[in-house]
Amino acid sequence: MEKSRLIAEVFDVTLDELVNYEGGETRLPFPPKGKHAFGMVKVGEKGQIVIPAKARKIFDIKPGDVLMVLGDEEQGIALLKEQDFMAMVQAMRHMET
Repeated sequence: MEKSRLIAEVFDVTLDELVNYEGGETRLPFPPKGKHAFGMVKVGEKGQIVIPAKARKIFDIKPGDVLMVLGDEEQGIALLKEQDFMAMVQAMRHMET
């Protein structure tokens, strides 16, 4: 148990996260706390993807939710729930005043 606790501390995760970690098909190294590697998704003919179930659960994404797609040519694509994006825009507006 002590060794497991030390390993969890090194990776900045809980013991539960360490014990229940599923690397999936990617076999990626253990991600830092709060960071996730959900696996690979395949882009369909019309550009659609399926967001992995674990990601939908963690980020509380439900059918009918509207997602904002953001992109940075150097860093990649990000998805934000509409209400989170709007809250971010409002916060930036308040910082300008």
